[in-house]
Amino acid sequence: MKIIIINGPNLNLLGTREQDVYGSLSFDEFLQQLQNKYKQATIDYFQSNVEGELINKLHEVGFSYDGIILNAGGYTHTSVALRDAIAGIKTSTIEVHISNIFAREEFRHNSLIAGKCKGSISGFGLKSYELAIDSFIK
Repeated sequence: MKIIIINGPNLNLLGTREQDVYGSLSFDEFLQQLQNKYKQATIDYFQSNVEGELINKLHEVGFSYDGIILNAGGYTHTSVALRDAIAGIKTSTIEVHISNIFAREEFRHNSLIAGKCKGSISGFGLKSYELAIDSFIK
């Protein structure tokens, strides 16, 4: 099983950014934990703050991977282009958010990408990624 986690803008700051919301663990540290826990899967990782790079990565992996876990960050609420990229690929995508976007500012309550994803997981901290991986493995 081949899974990729794609993180969008500002998620490169995990571990230092708003630790009360996102925790103190860097994503690289967390990724190592995931790779150790899920030995039955290859888990790749990509992060970019640039919308076009996220779209290019979806196009690149969207026909050859078994699953995509996408935390589009702020682009979740603004990017029709990311929505179209998800719609245009074959690989199932799960939308993930560390925080509960519905408990935050009202503008975060709308996800433009959710309708093209297999499902959405929000509000379980970094465990949200594990729940997504579990859904692909089972």
